[in-house]
Amino acid sequence: MAKRIDPCTLVLFGANGNLSRIKLMPGLFRLDAAGRLPEHMAILSVGRNAVTRENWLADIKGMLDKKFKDGYDEEVFKRFIARNHYFENSSSDPDAYKKMSTVLSDEKTFPQNFAYFLSVRPTDFAPVVEQLSGVGLLDESKYWRRVLIEKPFGTDLPSAQDLQSRLTKHLKESQIYRIDHYLGKSAVQGIMLTRFANAMFEPLWNKDHIDHVQITNNETLGVGDRTTFYNATGALRDMFQSHLLQVLALTAMEKPADLQPESIRAEKIKVLQSIRPIDVNNINKQAFRAQYAAGRVCVGDGHGENVRGYLDELNTDGIESSQVETYAAVKLFVDNPRWQGVPFYVRTAKRMHEGNTAISIRFKKAPMQLTEGQHQNWLTINIQPRECIKLEIESKIPGLDIATRTMSIDAPQRKSSDETIDSYETLMLNLMEGDPSQYLHISEVEAQWKLVDPIVKAWAEDSSPVHQYVAGSRDPKESGVIFESEDQFWRYSIELGGDKH
Repeated sequence: MAKRIDPCTLVLFGANGNLSRIKLMPGLFRLDAAGRLPEHMAILSVGRNAVTRENWLADIKGMLDKKFKDGYDEEVFKRFIARNHYFENSSSDPDAYKKMSTVLSDEKTFPQNFAYFLSVRPTDFAPVVEQLSGVGLLDESKYWRRVLIEKPFGTDLPSAQDLQSRLTKHLKESQIYRIDHYLGKSAVQGIMLTRFANAMFEPLWNKDHIDHVQITNNETLGVGDRTTFYNATGALRDMFQSHLLQVLALTAMEKPADLQPESIRAEKIKVLQSIRPIDVNNINKQAFRAQYAAGRVCVGDGHGENVRGYLDELNTDGIESSQVETYAAVKLFVDNPRWQGVPFYVRTAKRMHEGNTAISIRFKKAPMQLTEGQHQNWLTINIQPRECIKLEIESKIPGLDIATRTMSIDAPQRKSSDETIDSYETLMLNLMEGDPSQYLHISEVEAQWKLVDPIVKAWAEDSSPVHQYVAGSRDPKESGVIFESEDQFWRYSIELGGDKH
Protein backbone atom coordinates (compact mmCIF):
# COMPACT_ATOMS: atom_id res chain seq x y z
CA MET A 1 0.00 0.00 0.00
CA ALA A 2 1.35 3.40 -0.99
CA LYS A 3 2.10 5.71 1.92
CA ARG A 4 0.77 9.23 2.02
CA ILE A 5 3.41 11.86 1.25
CA ASP A 6 3.03 15.41 2.52
CA PRO A 7 3.37 18.26 0.02
CA CYS A 8 7.12 18.88 -0.12
CA THR A 9 10.08 20.31 -1.96
CA LEU A 10 13.07 18.16 -2.90
CA VAL A 11 16.23 20.29 -2.91
CA LEU A 12 18.80 18.49 -5.02
CA PHE A 13 22.41 19.54 -4.41
CA GLY A 14 24.85 18.44 -7.11
CA ALA A 15 22.17 18.57 -9.77
CA ASN A 16 24.69 18.74 -12.61
CA GLY A 17 26.57 15.63 -11.49
CA ASN A 18 26.40 12.21 -13.13
CA LEU A 19 24.31 10.67 -10.35
CA SER A 20 21.65 13.31 -10.73
CA ARG A 21 21.61 13.20 -14.51
CA ILE A 22 21.67 9.41 -14.88
CA LYS A 23 19.76 8.23 -11.81
CA LEU A 24 17.98 10.91 -9.80
CA MET A 25 16.18 13.03 -12.37
CA PRO A 26 15.02 10.06 -14.49
CA GLY A 27 14.06 8.29 -11.25
CA LEU A 28 11.91 11.20 -10.11
CA PHE A 29 10.25 11.25 -13.53
CA ARG A 30 9.40 7.53 -13.22
CA LEU A 31 7.95 8.13 -9.75
CA ASP A 32 5.79 10.90 -11.21
CA ALA A 33 4.68 8.64 -14.04
CA ALA A 34 3.72 5.98 -11.49
CA GLY A 35 1.62 8.49 -9.58
CA ARG A 36 3.81 8.28 -6.47
CA LEU A 37 4.74 11.95 -6.16
CA PRO A 38 2.30 14.22 -4.30
CA GLU A 39 0.37 16.70 -6.40
CA HIS A 40 1.99 19.58 -4.57
CA MET A 41 5.66 18.72 -4.88
CA ALA A 42 8.48 20.81 -6.33
CA ILE A 43 12.10 20.08 -7.22
CA LEU A 44 14.78 22.72 -6.74
CA SER A 45 18.02 21.71 -8.45
CA VAL A 46 21.09 23.35 -6.97
CA GLY A 47 24.27 23.77 -9.00
CA ARG A 48 27.42 25.89 -9.10
CA ASN A 49 26.79 27.36 -12.54
CA ALA A 50 24.40 30.10 -13.60
CA VAL A 51 21.63 28.52 -15.66
CA THR A 52 18.28 29.99 -16.64
CA ARG A 53 15.20 27.97 -15.77
CA GLU A 54 14.39 27.68 -19.47
CA ASN A 55 17.79 26.16 -20.22
CA TRP A 56 17.61 23.88 -17.18
CA LEU A 57 14.23 22.50 -18.24
CA ALA A 58 15.65 21.86 -21.73
CA ASP A 59 18.59 20.08 -20.08
CA ILE A 60 16.19 17.88 -18.09
CA LYS A 61 14.39 16.97 -21.30
CA GLY A 62 17.74 15.88 -22.71
CA MET A 63 18.35 13.68 -19.66
CA LEU A 64 14.95 12.01 -20.09
CA ASP A 65 15.35 11.58 -23.86
CA LYS A 66 18.67 9.84 -23.27
CA LYS A 67 17.25 7.58 -20.55
CA PHE A 68 13.91 6.70 -22.16
CA LYS A 69 14.81 6.05 -25.77
CA ASP A 70 11.39 4.55 -26.49
CA GLY A 71 9.70 7.78 -25.48
CA TYR A 72 7.47 8.77 -22.58
CA ASP A 73 4.02 10.14 -21.86
CA GLU A 74 3.82 13.82 -22.83
CA GLU A 75 1.21 14.64 -20.18
CA VAL A 76 3.43 13.21 -17.46
CA PHE A 77 6.35 15.14 -18.92
CA LYS A 78 4.41 18.44 -18.75
CA ARG A 79 3.46 17.75 -15.14
CA PHE A 80 7.00 16.77 -14.20
CA ILE A 81 8.76 19.61 -15.96
CA ALA A 82 6.48 22.13 -14.22
CA ARG A 83 7.77 20.89 -10.85
CA ASN A 84 11.36 21.80 -11.69
CA HIS A 85 13.33 24.90 -10.79
CA TYR A 86 17.02 25.82 -10.64
CA PHE A 87 19.16 27.74 -8.16
CA GLU A 88 22.75 28.86 -8.64
CA ASN A 89 24.72 28.17 -5.45
CA SER A 90 28.00 29.84 -6.38
CA SER A 91 30.91 29.10 -4.02
CA SER A 92 32.11 32.68 -4.57
CA ASP A 93 28.86 34.20 -3.31
CA PRO A 94 28.86 34.59 0.51
CA ASP A 95 25.12 35.29 0.45
CA ALA A 96 24.17 32.25 -1.66
CA TYR A 97 22.34 30.45 1.15
CA LYS A 98 20.47 33.59 2.19
CA LYS A 99 19.31 33.90 -1.41
CA MET A 100 18.33 30.23 -1.41
CA SER A 101 16.26 30.82 1.73
CA THR A 102 14.52 33.74 0.05
CA VAL A 103 13.73 31.64 -3.04
CA LEU A 104 12.39 28.74 -0.94
CA SER A 105 10.22 31.08 1.15
CA ASP A 106 7.84 31.40 -1.82
CA GLU A 107 5.14 29.09 -0.44
CA LYS A 108 3.06 29.18 -3.63
CA THR A 109 5.92 27.63 -5.59
CA PHE A 110 7.70 25.57 -2.93
CA PRO A 111 5.81 23.50 -0.32
CA GLN A 112 7.53 24.14 2.99
CA ASN A 113 8.41 20.57 3.93
CA PHE A 114 11.99 20.29 2.64
CA ALA A 115 13.96 17.15 1.74
CA TYR A 116 17.61 17.88 0.93
CA PHE A 117 19.52 15.37 -1.20
CA LEU A 118 23.26 16.03 -0.82
CA SER A 119 24.85 14.55 -3.92
CA VAL A 120 28.09 16.40 -3.20
CA ARG A 121 31.67 15.61 -2.16
CA PRO A 122 31.92 14.00 1.29
CA THR A 123 33.98 16.97 2.49
CA ASP A 124 30.97 19.20 1.73
CA PHE A 125 28.37 17.26 3.78
CA ALA A 126 28.92 19.13 7.03
CA PRO A 127 29.52 22.60 5.49
CA VAL A 128 26.28 22.39 3.48
CA VAL A 129 24.32 21.40 6.59
CA GLU A 130 25.95 24.22 8.58
CA GLN A 131 25.03 26.74 5.90
CA LEU A 132 21.44 25.50 5.65
CA SER A 133 21.10 25.73 9.41
CA GLY A 134 22.58 29.21 9.46
CA VAL A 135 19.71 30.60 7.36
CA GLY A 136 16.96 28.64 9.15
CA LEU A 137 16.35 26.07 6.42
CA LEU A 138 16.59 23.13 8.86
CA ASP A 139 14.15 24.53 11.42
CA GLU A 140 11.31 22.09 12.13
CA SER A 141 9.11 24.32 14.27
CA LYS A 142 6.40 24.33 11.56
CA TYR A 143 7.44 21.83 8.87
CA TRP A 144 9.62 18.74 8.58
CA ARG A 145 13.17 18.98 7.24
CA ARG A 146 15.21 15.92 6.20
CA VAL A 147 18.76 15.60 4.88
CA LEU A 148 19.96 12.69 2.76
CA ILE A 149 23.71 12.09 2.96
CA GLU A 150 25.29 10.19 0.06
CA LYS A 151 27.93 7.60 0.93
CA PRO A 152 30.56 7.34 2.26
CA PHE A 153 29.73 8.35 5.81
CA GLY A 154 33.32 8.74 6.97
CA THR A 155 36.36 6.73 5.94
CA ASP A 156 36.87 5.10 9.35
CA LEU A 157 35.28 5.22 12.81
CA PRO A 158 36.88 8.51 13.98
CA SER A 159 35.95 10.37 10.78
CA ALA A 160 32.39 8.99 10.90
CA GLN A 161 32.02 10.10 14.51
CA ASP A 162 33.46 13.52 13.67
CA LEU A 163 30.99 13.95 10.81
CA GLN A 164 28.15 12.83 13.08
CA SER A 165 29.21 15.37 15.69
CA ARG A 166 29.21 18.19 13.13
CA LEU A 167 25.81 17.19 11.72
CA THR A 168 24.05 16.76 15.05
CA LYS A 169 24.86 20.33 16.00
CA HIS A 170 22.15 21.23 13.51
CA LEU A 171 20.09 18.06 12.97
CA LYS A 172 18.34 15.46 15.08
CA GLU A 173 19.16 11.82 14.31
CA SER A 174 15.62 11.43 12.93
CA GLN A 175 16.39 14.08 10.29
CA ILE A 176 19.51 12.34 8.93
CA TYR A 177 19.11 9.80 6.12
CA ARG A 178 22.41 8.01 5.41
CA ILE A 179 22.06 6.32 2.07
CA ASP A 180 23.22 2.85 1.15
CA HIS A 181 21.74 2.37 -2.32
CA TYR A 182 22.03 -1.42 -1.91
CA LEU A 183 19.20 -1.26 0.61
CA GLY A 184 16.95 0.20 -2.08
CA LYS A 185 17.26 -2.88 -4.28
CA SER A 186 14.02 -4.85 -4.36
CA ALA A 187 15.83 -8.18 -3.95
CA VAL A 188 17.71 -6.93 -0.88
CA GLN A 189 14.46 -5.72 0.68
CA GLY A 190 13.04 -9.16 -0.09
CA ILE A 191 15.59 -10.98 2.09
CA MET A 192 13.65 -10.20 5.24
CA LEU A 193 10.28 -11.09 3.70
CA THR A 194 11.62 -14.35 2.26
CA ARG A 195 12.71 -15.33 5.76
CA PHE A 196 9.73 -14.28 7.79
CA ALA A 197 6.82 -14.70 5.38
CA ASN A 198 7.53 -18.43 4.87
CA ALA A 199 6.94 -20.94 7.66
CA MET A 200 9.48 -23.43 6.27
CA PHE A 201 12.56 -21.24 6.79
CA GLU A 202 12.47 -19.88 10.33
CA PRO A 203 12.72 -23.26 12.17
CA LEU A 204 15.88 -24.06 10.18
CA TRP A 205 17.45 -20.58 10.27
CA ASN A 206 19.94 -21.21 13.09
CA LYS A 207 23.14 -22.91 14.24
CA ASP A 208 21.42 -26.29 14.67
CA HIS A 209 20.74 -26.67 10.96
CA ILE A 210 23.07 -24.29 9.06
CA ASP A 211 26.70 -25.21 8.37
CA HIS A 212 27.75 -21.78 7.11
CA VAL A 213 26.59 -18.71 5.16
CA GLN A 214 28.29 -17.06 2.19
CA ILE A 215 27.57 -13.48 1.16
CA THR A 216 29.09 -12.66 -2.20
CA ASN A 217 29.51 -9.63 -4.43
CA ASN A 218 31.65 -10.39 -7.48
CA GLU A 219 32.12 -8.18 -10.54
CA THR A 220 33.69 -8.74 -13.94
CA LEU A 221 34.48 -5.02 -14.11
CA GLY A 222 37.77 -3.51 -12.97
CA VAL A 223 38.28 -0.17 -11.25
CA GLY A 224 38.00 1.70 -14.56
CA ASP A 225 38.58 5.44 -14.21
CA ARG A 226 38.23 5.28 -10.41
CA THR A 227 41.89 4.38 -9.79
CA THR A 228 42.64 7.32 -7.50
CA PHE A 229 39.49 6.81 -5.44
CA TYR A 230 39.84 3.05 -5.34
CA ASN A 231 43.49 3.09 -4.34
CA ALA A 232 42.56 5.24 -1.36
CA THR A 233 39.61 3.00 -0.49
CA GLY A 234 39.96 -0.66 -1.48
CA ALA A 235 37.36 -3.43 -1.63
CA LEU A 236 36.83 -3.57 2.14
CA ARG A 237 35.76 0.03 2.51
CA ASP A 238 34.10 0.32 -0.90
CA MET A 239 31.78 -2.71 -0.71
CA PHE A 240 32.25 -4.73 2.48
CA GLN A 241 31.95 -2.01 5.12
CA SER A 242 28.47 -0.91 4.14
CA HIS A 243 26.72 -2.91 1.42
CA LEU A 244 27.68 -6.45 2.38
CA LEU A 245 27.48 -5.99 6.13
CA GLN A 246 23.96 -4.67 5.60
CA VAL A 247 23.09 -7.82 3.63
CA LEU A 248 24.54 -9.87 6.49
CA ALA A 249 22.40 -7.95 8.99
CA LEU A 250 19.22 -8.67 7.01
CA THR A 251 20.20 -12.34 6.70
CA ALA A 252 21.01 -12.85 10.38
CA MET A 253 18.61 -10.48 12.20
CA GLU A 254 15.82 -11.62 14.50
CA LYS A 255 12.22 -11.10 13.44
CA PRO A 256 11.30 -7.46 14.11
CA ALA A 257 8.28 -6.75 16.31
CA ASP A 258 6.60 -5.20 13.26
CA LEU A 259 7.50 -3.59 9.94
CA GLN A 260 7.94 -0.13 11.41
CA PRO A 261 11.32 1.46 10.53
CA GLU A 262 12.41 1.63 14.18
CA SER A 263 11.74 -2.08 14.73
CA ILE A 264 13.66 -3.18 11.63
CA ARG A 265 16.61 -0.91 12.44
CA ALA A 266 16.73 -2.15 16.05
CA GLU A 267 17.19 -5.77 14.98
CA LYS A 268 19.85 -4.89 12.40
CA ILE A 269 21.78 -2.92 15.01
CA LYS A 270 21.67 -5.85 17.44
CA VAL A 271 23.19 -8.20 14.85
CA LEU A 272 25.93 -5.80 13.77
CA GLN A 273 26.89 -5.16 17.39
CA SER A 274 26.99 -8.93 18.01
CA ILE A 275 29.62 -9.66 15.36
CA ARG A 276 32.80 -10.88 17.01
CA PRO A 277 35.72 -8.44 16.58
CA ILE A 278 38.48 -9.61 14.27
CA ASP A 279 41.45 -11.16 16.06
CA VAL A 280 44.23 -9.18 14.39
CA ASN A 281 46.84 -11.58 15.81
CA ASN A 282 45.30 -14.33 13.66
CA ILE A 283 44.08 -12.16 10.84
CA ASN A 284 45.50 -14.40 8.12
CA LYS A 285 42.99 -17.09 9.12
CA GLN A 286 40.08 -14.67 9.14
CA ALA A 287 40.75 -12.33 6.23
CA PHE A 288 42.35 -12.73 2.81
CA ARG A 289 43.18 -10.06 0.22
CA ALA A 290 44.41 -10.04 -3.36
CA GLN A 291 44.72 -7.90 -6.50
CA TYR A 292 43.77 -8.80 -10.04
CA ALA A 293 46.55 -9.25 -12.59
CA ALA A 294 46.22 -9.04 -16.36
CA GLY A 295 43.87 -11.60 -17.85
CA ARG A 296 40.84 -12.17 -19.99
CA VAL A 297 37.25 -11.51 -18.91
CA CYS A 298 33.92 -12.34 -20.47
CA VAL A 299 32.02 -9.31 -21.79
CA GLY A 300 28.29 -8.95 -22.29
CA ASP A 301 28.07 -10.61 -25.71
CA GLY A 302 29.85 -13.74 -24.46
CA HIS A 303 33.19 -12.91 -26.04
CA GLY A 304 36.43 -12.54 -24.12
CA GLU A 305 38.39 -9.34 -23.69
CA ASN A 306 42.00 -8.94 -22.65
CA VAL A 307 42.32 -6.57 -19.68
CA ARG A 308 45.18 -5.02 -17.75
CA GLY A 309 46.04 -5.80 -14.17
CA TYR A 310 45.26 -3.43 -11.30
CA LEU A 311 48.90 -2.36 -10.88
CA ASP A 312 49.17 -1.70 -14.63
CA GLU A 313 46.14 0.60 -14.41
CA LEU A 314 47.70 2.44 -11.47
CA ASN A 315 50.99 2.84 -13.31
CA THR A 316 49.15 4.68 -16.07
CA ASP A 317 48.13 7.26 -13.47
CA GLY A 318 51.65 7.55 -12.10
CA ILE A 319 51.15 5.24 -9.09
CA GLU A 320 54.03 2.78 -8.98
CA SER A 321 52.93 0.28 -6.34
CA SER A 322 49.97 -0.52 -4.09
CA GLN A 323 48.94 -2.92 -1.33
CA VAL A 324 45.25 -2.11 -1.84
CA GLU A 325 42.95 -5.10 -2.26
CA THR A 326 40.59 -5.64 -5.17
CA TYR A 327 39.58 -8.98 -3.63
CA ALA A 328 38.62 -9.32 0.03
CA ALA A 329 37.22 -12.35 1.85
CA VAL A 330 36.48 -12.22 5.58
CA LYS A 331 35.21 -14.83 8.04
CA LEU A 332 32.82 -13.46 10.65
CA PHE A 333 30.95 -14.91 13.62
CA VAL A 334 27.75 -13.56 15.14
CA ASP A 335 27.93 -14.18 18.86
CA ASN A 336 24.30 -14.65 19.79
CA PRO A 337 22.19 -17.74 20.61
CA ARG A 338 20.91 -18.18 17.06
CA TRP A 339 24.25 -18.10 15.27
CA GLN A 340 26.91 -19.12 17.81
CA GLY A 341 29.71 -20.93 15.96
CA VAL A 342 28.30 -20.51 12.42
CA PRO A 343 30.86 -18.88 10.09
CA PHE A 344 29.70 -16.13 7.75
CA TYR A 345 32.05 -15.85 4.77
CA VAL A 346 31.77 -12.42 3.15
CA ARG A 347 33.66 -11.77 -0.08
CA THR A 348 33.81 -9.07 -2.71
CA ALA A 349 36.03 -8.85 -5.76
CA LYS A 350 36.57 -7.19 -9.11
CA ARG A 351 37.56 -8.83 -12.41
CA MET A 352 36.13 -12.24 -11.52
CA HIS A 353 34.85 -14.86 -13.93
CA GLU A 354 31.25 -13.82 -13.28
CA GLY A 355 29.35 -10.91 -11.81
CA ASN A 356 26.95 -11.92 -9.10
CA THR A 357 25.53 -10.85 -5.74
CA ALA A 358 24.04 -13.61 -3.64
CA ILE A 359 23.48 -15.16 -0.23
CA SER A 360 24.31 -18.87 -0.23
CA ILE A 361 23.41 -20.98 2.79
CA ARG A 362 24.75 -24.51 3.22
CA PHE A 363 22.84 -26.72 5.59
CA LYS A 364 24.41 -29.37 7.79
CA LYS A 365 24.66 -32.99 6.74
CA ALA A 366 21.42 -34.89 6.32
CA PRO A 367 20.45 -37.46 8.99
CA MET A 368 20.84 -40.24 6.40
CA GLN A 369 24.18 -40.45 4.59
CA LEU A 370 23.98 -42.91 1.68
CA THR A 371 27.44 -42.20 0.32
CA GLU A 372 30.60 -40.55 1.53
CA GLY A 373 30.68 -36.89 0.55
CA GLN A 374 26.96 -36.78 -0.13
CA HIS A 375 25.88 -33.36 -1.38
CA GLN A 376 24.54 -31.05 1.32
CA ASN A 377 21.47 -28.91 0.82
CA TRP A 378 21.95 -25.33 -0.32
CA LEU A 379 19.62 -22.36 -0.37
CA THR A 380 20.71 -19.43 -2.53
CA ILE A 381 19.00 -16.04 -2.60
CA ASN A 382 20.33 -14.33 -5.71
CA ILE A 383 20.19 -10.52 -5.72
CA GLN A 384 21.75 -9.66 -9.08
CA PRO A 385 21.98 -9.93 -12.01
CA ARG A 386 19.13 -12.45 -11.74
CA GLU A 387 16.66 -12.22 -8.88
CA CYS A 388 15.82 -15.76 -7.86
CA ILE A 389 15.72 -18.28 -5.03
CA LYS A 390 17.33 -21.65 -5.61
CA LEU A 391 17.01 -24.67 -3.33
CA GLU A 392 19.10 -27.81 -3.84
CA ILE A 393 17.85 -31.08 -2.39
CA GLU A 394 18.65 -34.77 -2.77
CA SER A 395 16.16 -36.90 -4.69
CA LYS A 396 16.12 -40.63 -5.46
CA ILE A 397 17.32 -41.66 -8.89
CA PRO A 398 14.53 -43.77 -10.46
CA GLY A 399 15.55 -47.42 -10.75
CA LEU A 400 16.32 -50.53 -8.75
CA ASP A 401 19.24 -49.12 -6.76
CA ILE A 402 19.09 -46.86 -3.73
CA ALA A 403 20.87 -43.71 -4.85
CA THR A 404 20.22 -39.99 -4.95
CA ARG A 405 21.13 -37.06 -7.09
CA THR A 406 20.96 -33.34 -6.51
CA MET A 407 17.84 -31.61 -7.78
CA SER A 408 17.66 -27.84 -8.10
CA ILE A 409 14.41 -25.97 -7.54
CA ASP A 410 14.90 -22.59 -9.19
CA ALA A 411 12.25 -19.94 -8.57
CA PRO A 412 12.58 -16.59 -10.36
CA GLN A 413 11.51 -13.72 -8.11
CA ARG A 414 10.75 -11.42 -11.02
CA LYS A 415 8.01 -11.89 -13.61
CA SER A 416 8.07 -10.15 -16.96
CA SER A 417 5.11 -8.03 -15.87
CA ASP A 418 6.79 -6.81 -12.66
CA GLU A 419 7.97 -3.24 -12.29
CA THR A 420 11.70 -2.61 -12.58
CA ILE A 421 12.50 -0.07 -9.91
CA ASP A 422 15.90 1.54 -9.52
CA SER A 423 17.17 1.59 -5.94
CA TYR A 424 17.43 5.40 -5.96
CA GLU A 425 13.75 5.67 -6.86
CA THR A 426 12.86 3.62 -3.79
CA LEU A 427 15.14 5.62 -1.54
CA MET A 428 13.97 9.03 -2.77
CA LEU A 429 10.40 7.92 -2.19
CA ASN A 430 11.32 6.71 1.33
CA LEU A 431 12.96 10.09 2.01
CA MET A 432 9.78 11.97 1.12
CA GLU A 433 7.63 9.47 3.03
CA GLY A 434 9.78 9.82 6.13
CA ASP A 435 10.62 6.08 6.15
CA PRO A 436 14.25 5.59 7.31
CA SER A 437 14.15 1.76 7.44
CA GLN A 438 16.28 1.48 4.27
CA TYR A 439 18.79 4.05 5.55
CA LEU A 440 21.64 3.63 8.03
CA HIS A 441 21.33 4.60 11.67
CA ILE A 442 24.50 6.02 13.22
CA SER A 443 24.73 2.91 15.44
CA GLU A 444 24.93 0.74 12.32
CA VAL A 445 27.61 2.95 10.80
CA GLU A 446 29.70 2.83 13.98
CA ALA A 447 29.36 -0.94 14.35
CA GLN A 448 30.46 -1.46 10.74
CA TRP A 449 33.52 0.78 11.03
CA LYS A 450 34.51 -0.85 14.35
CA LEU A 451 34.60 -4.17 12.54
CA VAL A 452 36.43 -3.00 9.42
CA ASP A 453 39.00 -0.58 10.85
CA PRO A 454 41.24 -3.24 12.51
CA ILE A 455 41.46 -5.19 9.23
CA VAL A 456 42.31 -2.07 7.22
CA LYS A 457 44.96 -1.10 9.77
CA ALA A 458 46.50 -4.60 9.87
CA TRP A 459 46.68 -4.80 6.09
CA ALA A 460 48.17 -1.30 5.85
CA GLU A 461 50.94 -2.33 8.25
CA ASP A 462 51.65 -5.57 6.37
CA SER A 463 54.27 -4.83 3.70
CA SER A 464 54.39 -8.37 2.27
CA PRO A 465 53.41 -8.69 -1.42
CA VAL A 466 49.66 -8.87 -2.03
CA HIS A 467 48.50 -12.09 -3.68
CA GLN A 468 47.73 -11.76 -7.41
CA TYR A 469 44.87 -13.50 -9.23
CA VAL A 470 44.34 -13.59 -12.98
CA ALA A 471 41.52 -11.33 -14.18
CA GLY A 472 38.59 -13.47 -15.29
CA SER A 473 39.47 -16.32 -12.94
CA ARG A 474 37.68 -17.71 -9.90
CA ASP A 475 38.58 -17.15 -6.27
CA PRO A 476 42.27 -17.66 -5.52
CA LYS A 477 42.74 -21.12 -4.01
CA GLU A 478 44.72 -19.49 -1.25
CA SER A 479 41.54 -17.71 -0.08
CA GLY A 480 40.38 -21.05 1.31
CA VAL A 481 42.63 -20.41 4.30
CA ILE A 482 39.68 -18.72 6.03
CA PHE A 483 37.41 -21.79 5.84
CA GLU A 484 36.60 -23.57 9.08
CA SER A 485 36.66 -27.07 7.59
CA GLU A 486 38.25 -28.79 4.60
CA ASP A 487 34.92 -29.63 2.97
CA GLN A 488 33.89 -25.97 2.64
CA PHE A 489 34.34 -24.21 -0.69
CA TRP A 490 33.26 -21.07 -2.50
CA ARG A 491 29.84 -21.32 -3.99
CA TYR A 492 29.16 -19.93 -7.47
CA SER A 493 25.79 -18.88 -8.78
CA ILE A 494 25.52 -20.77 -12.04
CA GLU A 495 26.50 -24.28 -11.09
CA LEU A 496 24.68 -27.08 -9.35
CA GLY A 497 26.56 -27.81 -6.14
CA GLY A 498 29.04 -25.00 -6.61
CA ASP A 499 32.68 -25.76 -7.27
CA LYS A 500 35.19 -27.49 -5.04
CA HIS A 501 38.74 -26.27 -5.48
